[in-house]
Amino acid sequence: MLARASQTKESPVIVWFRDDLRLADHPALQAAVETGRPLICVYVLDDETPALHRLGAASRWWLHGALAELRKSLAQHHGALLTLHGSAETLIPALAKETGADCVFWHHRFHAKEREQDDRIADALSKNGVSAKAEWGTVLLDPERVRTKEEKFYRVFTAFWKAFQLQDVPDPVDAPSHLSFFPVKDDLLPDHRLDEKSLLPTQPDWAAGLRSNWEPGETEGQEHLEDFVKHDCTRYGTGRDELGREGTSRLSPYLASGAVSPRQVWAAIQRKGASEEGARIFLSEIGWREFAKYTLFHQPLLPKTSLNQKFSSMSWRSSQTDLEAWQQGRTGIPVVDAGMRQLWVTGWMHNRARMIVGSFLTKHLLIDWREGEAWFRDTLVDADWASNAMNWQWVAGTGIDAAPFFRIFNPTRQGVKFDPDGDYIRQWVPELKKLSGKALLEPWNAREDELRHAGVILGKTYPHPIIELQEGRDRAMKAFRSL
Repeated sequence: MLARASQTKESPVIVWFRDDLRLADHPALQAAVETGRPLICVYVLDDETPALHRLGAASRWWLHGALAELRKSLAQHHGALLTLHGSAETLIPALAKETGADCVFWHHRFHAKEREQDDRIADALSKNGVSAKAEWGTVLLDPERVRTKEEKFYRVFTAFWKAFQLQDVPDPVDAPSHLSFFPVKDDLLPDHRLDEKSLLPTQPDWAAGLRSNWEPGETEGQEHLEDFVKHDCTRYGTGRDELGREGTSRLSPYLASGAVSPRQVWAAIQRKGASEEGARIFLSEIGWREFAKYTLFHQPLLPKTSLNQKFSSMSWRSSQTDLEAWQQGRTGIPVVDAGMRQLWVTGWMHNRARMIVGSFLTKHLLIDWREGEAWFRDTLVDADWASNAMNWQWVAGTGIDAAPFFRIFNPTRQGVKFDPDGDYIRQWVPELKKLSGKALLEPWNAREDELRHAGVILGKTYPHPIIELQEGRDRAMKAFRSL
């Protein structure tokens, strides 16, 4: 039973929630609690600061549920969550002034523009006698801690990961057992109260698949973590690549929203036994997430510019028709279409499928990786500014540590290897479900009788390929050799 939290008019402190929507292992919240002062918990949806990235549509849907869950958790302590919209640079100092708060707590962010905004907010607060205190709460370690012998940042994951594992990762902390809150008046900043229903789609309501597949929030995130450690972690090394089964952790949206902290994941895997192959491989994936945040911190051009300067002169194609076919899962390449349709329906895509569809877009279609990054950022419930850009630069071969451009995934071979029974394709491309074997993977090469028996009419029930695979590969290699 939670102890009843007190409400007091003593000078408060503000906890500014951002991508850390949880109570457990929340260093900023913990530091605020340790002051012994009453809390004001606030979230600001800032769509007004041009330098910052806007949340995509799927992330907004997720945010709606995550805020509701956080509000419920605070209510169990007899507290509330204030949600605002507008410029954080205006609203955070205004909130402190209106309530008499003398300190604001938050977690560090990574991109230079985000850090600059935080500095401006801290300066504005300071001019009014209000202090700002930032903690590291969304990564395992302060990105300044892992340096080369020359005190430079790492540009290669393998070297970074080796050095990282020599560091001590702090243990996660439990949620505070007692919270006290400052009473927030209903008329406080009335013109900036966030209408949380505006985060949800209206017409058309495209979120039915998201609702049936996901439940945002800290409670569900912890259950996902526990289930993965108990049931799937051991097989993760092989299961993560099997398109037709749930072999991944599905923790990514909970990490992206901060419902689960990376330190909680790290500690859970360590308790499981990090030497096991599945656990070891999964920890390296957490390490890759860390490397993405680390790279964003040290390389602010990551989301917008090919970090391998060789690709600055790449002759990317501009084809709205091909881009839309890819976005809609109508390329005529079944495994690609399966991945893109899974994304549209569920707001998520199997990691192996992400590599396949990313390679197809940037290589076979020769379309700029930034188009793929933008689409994923809008449609993924686990959209993370750092990881999304890092992964797209990896698959496109344009990053500082990336797959070579000439590594061009053959979708058919990928399907044979990772969806051998065709379960993934049949689930997401049901118009092909009566095909089997190579005909399912390459319907354009199927016999007429196979197509007729399966009820498939190419060009009508299912599209012809928008590019012949060898032709696309040859075009990509020609563009690459011209650099």
